[in-house]
Amino acid sequence: MDDHLGAGSLARLLRGWREGAGPAVSAQAALAGRIATLLSDGRLAVGTRVPSERELAVALGVGRGTVAAAYQELREDGYLVRRRGSGTWTASPATPPAGSGPPNGAPLDGTLHVGPTGYSPFAPMGAPQTQDGGRAVIDLAHAAPWAPMEAMSEAAARALAELPTHLTSTGYDVLGLPALREAVAARLTAQGLRTSADEVMITAGAQHAHSLVTRTLVRPGDRVLIEQPTYPGAIDLCRHASARAVPVAMVEDPASGRPGWDLDALSAAMRAATPTLGYLVVDHQNPTGAVMSPETRAAVVAAAGRHGVALVVDDCLREMWLDTPVPPPLGAWAGAGGTPVITTGGLSKTVWGGLRIGWLRAPRTLLRRIAAARASDDISTPVLEQLVAVGLVERLDELVEASRQTLAHRRDHLRGALARALPEWRVPNPSGGFSLWVDLGVPRSSALVEAAARFGVHLAAGPRFATGGAFEQYLRLPYTLSPDALDDAVARLAEAWDSLGVDTPTLTTVV
Repeated sequence: MDDHLGAGSLARLLRGWREGAGPAVSAQAALAGRIATLLSDGRLAVGTRVPSERELAVALGVGRGTVAAAYQELREDGYLVRRRGSGTWTASPATPPAGSGPPNGAPLDGTLHVGPTGYSPFAPMGAPQTQDGGRAVIDLAHAAPWAPMEAMSEAAARALAELPTHLTSTGYDVLGLPALREAVAARLTAQGLRTSADEVMITAGAQHAHSLVTRTLVRPGDRVLIEQPTYPGAIDLCRHASARAVPVAMVEDPASGRPGWDLDALSAAMRAATPTLGYLVVDHQNPTGAVMSPETRAAVVAAAGRHGVALVVDDCLREMWLDTPVPPPLGAWAGAGGTPVITTGGLSKTVWGGLRIGWLRAPRTLLRRIAAARASDDISTPVLEQLVAVGLVERLDELVEASRQTLAHRRDHLRGALARALPEWRVPNPSGGFSLWVDLGVPRSSALVEAAARFGVHLAAGPRFATGGAFEQYLRLPYTLSPDALDDAVARLAEAWDSLGVDTPTLTTVV
């Protein structure tokens, strides 16, 4: 298949590319920087054939020499490659050029440890990175917890002690270790979703679970219903499966001012688009932080049943409530024999992003189909990591409670810092999760990402969380770093924002 991006489509992705650069930045450098940003945050996929220099110049209304110089710069940095007889294609550079965004392939939700000098997840071997001025790089493009060192060490020691009892087997189990499946089933049951171990599969992270579901249920050309905005991994899965995303916009609740789901729009999309699958994040939705009410949960499951739409529910963030507990999982509203509701979760948000243990809960018949699809691929999840996970799940209440206290303080700290330094931004107050979905007041998110990189701050632009280049007015800001790191980051963001010369209306902080 020829993954060719037309000049008009690339021009739409590049909208506002010149505005993000200062007066000292040449047109070709600004254009190259924006294309690198699109590749870095995943809006432009690696392995895509880009339009010719002449075609893009016409679409952008600039001279061909500007595009030629930008393409040459991108080739030198490894973002583009020329293939004899087939044009120019996007690529993934081995290392990012100075001042650019994170390289394509950096994890969307990895963890970052910022010490006295600062660390970047894409620095070689975790080495500190500094800008030209000597300031450490601060990463706000990722949202994940720090590892609980003592608990991880204890769980790892216990796992090593138990490992010999498993060495007499092949180690292959497509569904996962019975002990871990039973622990996950017990936890889901306690949350209100009655589950038995034979309804659970252990995976290599929640994203792996989503991939297995997509591979089993979705065929090229099928439609997949998603929220807009949504977790970028959902958009990527649609693309990788050659499926068509059907975005349904989140709406603002007039009473609370918080984002929510438009039930009429969801039902209409299910009826009109006939999607094969619906992907939802109903607890602390990524990136808005929204929590679906019990009434809406029941109505969504009923609508999916009427229109024959299977639902996969990403529950990775449901435990990360900071103010009040969330309702039972969406699957609790699914009756026997009704529409399939697949629930996915994992330990990357509750414990540590580097522990690649996830799970999916599905009706037994469907789980057997998923297991058959998986058996021809990765066979099973590593035994040692599963043993580590058993010990962590047993004490998850304790670990999550400690994380909640820390995150609540950091959320409030970041909101306060933004209110003081950037009062024109509209800053929400989410009830849980890891990040703020900030309204900038003007569509300058991608421009700010590029400007902030020059001040040593890496960000994820709003359009990364949507299809069609939407949400240029929004920015996701995680509050997982220390208060000192957040203060430093906000100060640099204010500098970057000022460098854009943006004239915005005064907005208020949402309480």
